[in-house]
Amino acid sequence: MLEIAAAGHHNLLMTGPPGSGKSMLAARLPGLLPPLTGEEILEVSMIQSLAGLLEGGRLTDARPFREPHHSASIAALVGGGNRPKPGEISLAHQGVLFLDELPEFHRAALEALRQPIETGFAVIARANGHVRYPARFQLVAAMNPCRCGYLADPARACLQAPACAERYQNRISGPLLDRFDLFVDVPAVRPQDLALPANGETSAAIAERVVRTQTFRARIDAERPGDPGERGGARLDDGAPNLLLEAAERLGLSARAYHRVQRVAATIADLDGRETVSRPHLAEALSYRRLEKRGPPNRARTDRQSR
Repeated sequence: MLEIAAAGHHNLLMTGPPGSGKSMLAARLPGLLPPLTGEEILEVSMIQSLAGLLEGGRLTDARPFREPHHSASIAALVGGGNRPKPGEISLAHQGVLFLDELPEFHRAALEALRQPIETGFAVIARANGHVRYPARFQLVAAMNPCRCGYLADPARACLQAPACAERYQNRISGPLLDRFDLFVDVPAVRPQDLALPANGETSAAIAERVVRTQTFRARIDAERPGDPGERGGARLDDGAPNLLLEAAERLGLSARAYHRVQRVAATIADLDGRETVSRPHLAEALSYRRLEKRGPPNRARTDRQSR
């Protein structure tokens, strides 16, 4: 999941009990991203200079990783003050913004992230003018499945489970959840697994594949000029559109989620070295979606289908 997120710059939400490694995984993501370009180094350094974070006035070539506390205010996240300064989302420009314990953040602060996620800018309005800071960040969030964190463990779950899980997760609005591309359940780590020798890949090996994948994608985009956001839909193989339409209806995908699934499937195809998105790529992308909550069916449409 982290490799897909890094290769396609996808927003990621991890859910799991305390101690399952969510924060550790998020902290590894910057190491999977390609090095900053010269232009990006200047952008990141200028923002950090405004915030007084540059050491000795030297440029920085490290991708930002910001993890504000869940008590952060709107001004702290988006930016503000009498003399508007960049907030956490701008300090995370060209890097990763990690929000741990996502439901614990103030609702208004989370909702303020919706527009910058789409536009890549934070606009701070004051009586004497507006200030616009770049904020093209990758959002990674983590949360427990419920307030106590042990929903899947009957021996440790609270007495209010599973109702407490729905109340806890409902603190996050649907429109904000819609802006995540990947949803993953992180299982608890068993004590016996901790004694096993490490058998995973290094970040450097995965980062090489990410760079190779983005080079592959750049070649495709050069051969097929157009809006990169349309790339996933334009490359659907035979049979894939029908799968996507059926899934969108069954899962209740919004228009935004529909296009995000296409982009995730395109990234999976890129990682696979394929120029077209096939049904297996779409099926994998759909498996990373969160099921949408749906209201009662439209009676008129149901009547038409029955006729």
